Amino acid sequence: MRHLLSWSLVLCGLVTGTLVAADKPAKLKGLLVTGGCCHDYENQKRIITEGIGQRASITFDIVHEGGSGRDHKISAYQQPGWAKKYDVVVHNECFGDMKDDELIKSVAQAHFEGVPGVFIHCSLHSYRNAPVGADSWRELLGVTSRRHEKQRAELVKTLRPDHPVMLGFPKEWKTPNGELYVIEKNWPNCTPLAQAFGADTNQEHTVIWTNTFGKAKVFGTSLGHHNETMNTEEWLGVVSRGLLWTVGKLDNTGKPAPGYEGTGIKPIELPQLKPVPEKKEAK
Repeated sequence: MRHLLSWSLVLCGLVTGTLVAADKPAKLKGLLVTGGCCHDYENQKRIITEGIGQRASITFDIVHEGGSGRDHKISAYQQPGWAKKYDVVVHNECFGDMKDDELIKSVAQAHFEGVPGVFIHCSLHSYRNAPVGADSWRELLGVTSRRHEKQRAELVKTLRPDHPVMLGFPKEWKTPNGELYVIEKNWPNCTPLAQAFGADTNQEHTVIWTNTFGKAKVFGTSLGHHNETMNTEEWLGVVSRGLLWTVGKLDNTGKPAPGYEGTGIKPIELPQLKPVPEKKEAK
C-alpha cells in the first residue's frame, strides 16, 4: 500500500508539472536588426537582447551586418515574408544613405500588416535620404528627425506618468551621456511619453513615444547613443515595457502579463572599448 501511495504521489506530481508547463505561454520571438555607422553595435546588441530578456520572456534572432557603412541593404528585408515569423522586430540600425525606396516601403508594409516594432536611436535617421521611402519609414516610426544636437547629458521629463510603459520611469532622469535628436514632426498617431530640452535648438523634443501604424503597435526612443545610457535600469526598463506594450503583454501596472516575466535583472558587464569616433555630419 505504501508503494502504491508513493507511486500515486509521483504520478500526480508528474501530471501537475506537465499541466503547469503546458499552461506557461511560449516565449516571445523577436528579431533585432542592427549595424551601420557611428555606434558600438557589438556591445549594444548584447545590452538590448540580454537586458530585455531579463525583463521579458523573449528570445532573439540577430541580424548584424553592414559594417560601419551608411548605405547597406539588410539581407533579411529582401526575403519574402521576413517579418511574419516574429512577434516583434527591434530596429537599431543606422543606414541613412540607403535609398532603395521600394525596399524601404516594403519594410514599412511588413509592419503595417501587423508586426509590432521597437525603434531605437539611429533607426530614426536610417533611410532619411530616400526620395520617397523616407516618409513611409517616418510614418511607421511616428516621428521625423534628420539631425541631432551636440553630445551632452539629457534631462528627460516624463509627460505621461500614468501610461503603463512609463510606470517605473522617474519623473525626471538625467542620462549619463546623450545625443539629442531634433524632432521636426510628431505624426498624427504618435503619443509622446517623455521629452528633453535641446540647448542648441532652444526647444523640447520627444524622446520616448508610442505610435500605431496600420495594424501594428510601435514603441520608439531616440535615447541610446552611448552604451552607458543603454545599460541602465531606466533605459532597459522603459524599452522592455515598450516592447511588451507593442505585443499586448504589458498590464496596466507596468508589469509583464503572467507568464511573460523575464529571467531576472542582473548586471550586464561589458568590456571597455575605445569610443566610436564622432563624425562631423549628422548621424
